Order: sequence, then structure tokens, then C-alpha cells
Amino acid sequence: MSYLAFTFILLMISFKTPFMRCQNVSCNSTDLGALIRFSNFIEWGLDWSGSESNCCTWTGVTCDNSTISSKRVVRLELGAKKLVGKLSESLADLDQLRILNVSHNLLGGYLPGKLFGLQKLEILDLSNNYFVGPIPGRSDLPLIRYVDISKNNFNGTLYATIFETSPHIQVLNLANNYFTGEVSASFGSCYYLQHLFLDGNDLTGNFPESLLQLRDLHTLNIQDNLFLGSLNEGISNLSNLVKLDVSFNRFSGILPDVFENLGKLEHFSARSNMFYGHLPKSLVNSPSIITLDLSSNALSGIININCSAMLHLSSLSLGANQFCGPVPESISSCQRLSNLNLGRNNLSGEVPYAFKDLQALASLSLSNSSLVNISSALAILQHCKNLTSLFLGDNFHDEQMPRNMNLHFRNLKTLVIPHCGLKGQFPIWLGSSKMLQLLDISRNQMTGTIPSGFHEFKFLFYMDLSHNSFTGEIPVSLTELEGLIKKNVSEERPSLGFPLFKARNMYKQISSFRPTLDLSYNKLSGLIWPSFGNLKELHVLNLKDNHLSGNIPDSLSGMTNLEVLDLSQNELSGEIPLSLEKLSFLAIFSVAYNQLHGEIPRGGQFLTFPSSSFEGNKGLFSDNVTPRQPQPADEEMTIIGLQFGFGAVTGFLFTVGFCFLSGWVFRK
Repeated sequence: MSYLAFTFILLMISFKTPFMRCQNVSCNSTDLGALIRFSNFIEWGLDWSGSESNCCTWTGVTCDNSTISSKRVVRLELGAKKLVGKLSESLADLDQLRILNVSHNLLGGYLPGKLFGLQKLEILDLSNNYFVGPIPGRSDLPLIRYVDISKNNFNGTLYATIFETSPHIQVLNLANNYFTGEVSASFGSCYYLQHLFLDGNDLTGNFPESLLQLRDLHTLNIQDNLFLGSLNEGISNLSNLVKLDVSFNRFSGILPDVFENLGKLEHFSARSNMFYGHLPKSLVNSPSIITLDLSSNALSGIININCSAMLHLSSLSLGANQFCGPVPESISSCQRLSNLNLGRNNLSGEVPYAFKDLQALASLSLSNSSLVNISSALAILQHCKNLTSLFLGDNFHDEQMPRNMNLHFRNLKTLVIPHCGLKGQFPIWLGSSKMLQLLDISRNQMTGTIPSGFHEFKFLFYMDLSHNSFTGEIPVSLTELEGLIKKNVSEERPSLGFPLFKARNMYKQISSFRPTLDLSYNKLSGLIWPSFGNLKELHVLNLKDNHLSGNIPDSLSGMTNLEVLDLSQNELSGEIPLSLEKLSFLAIFSVAYNQLHGEIPRGGQFLTFPSSSFEGNKGLFSDNVTPRQPQPADEEMTIIGLQFGFGAVTGFLFTVGFCFLSGWVFRK
């Protein structure tokens, strides 16, 4: 007998005895009854019916091996099971329970108070549900270490005794609820707390003094609340902090110069507050900081980041402040910098030549900074080989768009240069940027034709060339963009740590941009190609205010995801195709001020479009009555009969019911 075979036999013998014993031992009768009563409160998603009486074999139930006669339930893990219903107070009878996880379900109602009396409970995860009401006022959880009730509908103040009777708690996540009032002083009793999440509530008052006693705190997230006043200098006591986020509040005053005491701090965000003054010396010399976001405040002075000290800095966002002076050349020494946002400040001058050394740089925003010399800027930044997102809008006013074929941005995915008044022609050097996904060169003064060859851009899903003076026909290759033909053909869209510049006073994240082709307000002529109907993933097609002629192709009905179709102020003729009634997602439609004739379609979304969508076409009419005349813009063509109303209500109820039962219900 070989050594391997002998080992296998020994393993089989060692496993056989406990397996036989488990077959003969059932779960504790009290625990069994508690679970049965719990299941009675679950209306959907829990399939314990028909199971044997040994609850230790049920889905999500784990028992211990502490007794021979019966086993005790120690873990109930039913996360992401699409459960619908409420929590029964019978769970309190599971007095040996250590882990309770019912996260990511559709559970609702109030929490039973007895649930907070489980003496052995160590982990409680109720996150991502629809629970309501306050946290039970009395609790006795002496062994609890982890509590996550985030992303629910809890409300009330944070004065529950869970903070006083649970000294060993290490993780407390109360984020994304509706808690109000000031943070309770009882938080100071959680001496071992390491991770605290209070973000996404309606908490008020100054920076909570009680939190300054938590010397072991590693993570403190209090962003997206209503806190005000200055940032307490006492944060210097939190020497173990790794992440501090106070963004999206109403804090004001000068940032405290205490960061030399926060030697472990790696991530600090104070975005969207009302801080003013200069950058603290201890902050711009912090050797531990990796990400720093102070955007959307009123900070001023020069940007004096010390890259010699900030060796680990990878993300720096100082946009939308009042910093002045030239773009600091010293930032080029931050060799690990991958995300840099200096846009919307009072900067000036040119992009420093030394920026070519930022080889790790992936995202750069210098929008609205009064920069000059776009040719030099592009010639320098092309050396940043990892650059994928570039935002230079509202700079270089009235300069010439370079046509240098030697410019190469081979990894560029996002290029945004609007509102510059740039002259010249379409930048043909973009032909080497085959990874391009989003292009915005709108609101310039560019002329000439739009080049062909767009079929080579497999990932392009958004292009805005509006408000220029482009002429000639629409390139047929725009109807061959794979990113707008096939779903999921594009690569993962760039994730930014800052909002990009889309238009004056309007900021968005890339993920919020709908697949778009915007060629409006140009001088384009010729036909609307029937092959536009191939763009099944296109959401917005705007061809307004050009010189397009010919008929509206029937095939446009193939753009099944289209939400906006604007063909107004052209020279189109013929009738509105009835096939457009199939565009069930179409919310905005206009063919105003063309040369169309015939009856306006009456089906689908056409019931909802206002009269202004059709005005300026003398030959258009509705319901076989007199030809349509121009109407006031606010008059709506609403034709909703009894059959339509009955069908709409029935369809709505069916859809809601189906989504609810299938678990496809979205959170608030």
C-alpha cells in the first residue's frame, strides 16, 4: 500500500465519525422554534419549507459542536437572498447567536427591541434594506464588535445605549440613513472603535467633541451631513487616523495646522465646505498623505505642495477654489501623482514644461484657469504616457487648434476642451487616439468638414461638436461607432476623483453621461443617413440648427434606446415616419421649423410631446383637421383617452409588481 493511499484511508476514518454523529444530533428545540417563527415573518425569498427538523442543515444556518444531545445556532447568514418581510423578535431566543447577517435584502419595518439583547452577538449586519424608525433605546450587546445598519431608512437621534453598553465595538456603520440632531456624547465610551461611518445623514452641530476621545480610530467618515463651524483642532488627538472625510458639510474657517500629529493619515477629504485661507504647512508637507481633496472651498494663496516630503501623494484635487499664480511647476516632482485637479482657480500662464515628467498621471483637469498656448500644452502633455482623461476647457481663448500630426495621445479616453473659442479645423491628430470614449470640443469656432474614419474608434460613446461652424455632410462613419451599436462593447469608463467641465456652471461625472452624438448649431448639410438606425445604444441625437435636407429616415426607429431626438431648425421635408412611434424611451422630440408635411403620428410617446415640437412646419397637421400653426411653447399636445389611461395604469401596476417580486427594486 502506497503512502498516499494510506493517508487517504486515515483521512476518511477521521471524517467518518463526526459525520455519523452529526446525522444523529439535531438542533436545539428552542432554536428550531425561533427560526420557524422568524420564517413566518418572511414573505418571500426564504425556502425552508419541507426541510427536516434539523435546522442546522438549513440554508444560512450554522450550529456549533458544543453539546452532544443538541446543537445551538451560532450563525444566521442570509445576505443577498432577496428576502421580503420583517424581522421577528423570536430571533432574540437564539441566545447563542454570534453572527446575524440579513444585509442586501428587501426587509422593512421597525427593528424588534429584543434583538439588541443578544448577549453573545458579535456581528450584526442589517445594511441595504428598508428598515425604519429609531435605533432601539435600550440595548445590551456586551460582545458586539461589528454593527452595520447603513443604507436603510432609520431616523431619530443617535442617543441609543448601544454605544454605552458595547465597549468592544470596533466597526460602526450608520451611513446613508436619516439620523438627525447632534452626535451623542456616548460615542466617547466606544474606546476600541476603529471604523466609524456617519456619512449620508442629516446630523447637525459642530464637529462632535465625543469623537476626539476615540484614540484607536482608523476611519472617520462624517461627510454629507449638516455639520458647521470650524474643524476642531482636537483631531490631532486621533493619531491613528488613516482616513478622514468631512466633505459636503458646512464647515468653515481656516484648516487647522495639526497634521504633523496625524502621522498615519493617508486619505483626507474636506471637499465642498467653506474653508478659506492658505494651505496648512503641516498638510502640504505630510509624508503619509496619499489622496488629498480640498476642492470646492474658498482656499487661496499659492499652491505650495512639497513633493519632496509628500512622497506617496497619488491624488490631488484643489479645484474650484481661489488659488492664484502660475500652475506650480514643483508638482512635477510628485512622481506617483495619477490624479490632478487644479481647475476653476485663478491660475494663469502656460502648462509647465516639467509636467512631461508626470509619467504616472492618468487624469488632469486645468479647466477654467486662464491658461494660454494650447499648442505647447498638448506638446508637453503627450509625454504623459498614462494620461487617459484630459480637461482643458475655458482656456486658450481665441487661439488656433493645432493640427500637428506629431501629437500622439494613444491612451487617451476622455478629451474635454469646450468654451475656448478655438479656431481652425477638427484636430486630425486625434486619429491616433483609438481608445477615445468621450470627446467634447463644443462651443469653439472651428470650421471645415468633420473627418471620416470614426469607425476605427471602437469605444467612442459620447461626442459633442456643437456650437462650431463645421460644414459638409455628416460622416457616414459616425453611424458605424461600435460603442453605440453593441451593448457593453466599450471598455470600463474612466473613474475620476473630480467632476469634469461640461458647460458653464454645470459639472458632471463621466458615469452620468448618456451615450450622445451632438452636432447641433453647426453648418452641416446633406442627408440624415438611414444607417443612424444602427446605433441601438445611442440615447441622445441632436442635429438641431444645421442645413440638413431630405426625408427623416424610417430606420431611425432602430435606435431603440433613444431618449432625445432633436432635428429642429433644418431643411427637412417629407412626413414624420410612423415608425418613430416605436421609440418607447423617447422623452424629448423636436422637428420644429423644417419643411415637413402630413399628419403628426398619434401613437407611442407622440401623445406626450408639446406643440412646440412641431411648430414652424406649415404642412403638418393633427387628427385630419386644419394645418398646424405655430403655437406658444408652453402649450402641450396631450391626447389621453380612457383606453390609454386604463392601459397605462394596468402596465404600471404589472411592472411594479413584477419588479417587487423579482427583487429588482431599486433603493431610495
